[in-house]
Amino acid sequence: MTRVRTTRTPDGRRLEVSHVMSIPAGVAWDALIDTTTWPDWSPTIHGVESTDRRIRTGTTGRVRLPGVWVPFEITSCTERRWTWRVTGIPAAGHRVDDLGDGRCRVAFELPLHQAGYTPVSLRALENLETLLEDDAVAVQ
Repeated sequence: MTRVRTTRTPDGRRLEVSHVMSIPAGVAWDALIDTTTWPDWSPTIHGVESTDRRIRTGTTGRVRLPGVWVPFEITSCTERRWTWRVTGIPAAGHRVDDLGDGRCRVAFELPLHQAGYTPVSLRALENLETLLEDDAVAVQ
């Protein structure tokens, strides 16, 4: 199930773009915090240079967007939720909810002023699901 809704987060009101996946929560979380996978699922990130391969609060670096490198900082990384600032501006939060039975909900929490990023977030969720399903098949 895919949904787009306004919700309250620890960072205030956000637009939540989410998708339920038949993937264990830990597997989805690992893909979201591993900077080497970001270009594999994000339609806008084409490269990453980071102080940490697996992000944590305080991780810094830069991401390559079409035509430009921009700095980022991870502002919070807690139990299955992380937020960041890109070029100093609050950007999407990322969250994984464990639904049990090998399923999870992956959610991107967009600041309301970034509602135009919704189609990109939907594509990122599709890409992430495909990546993780392909990885699961390869392991079997």
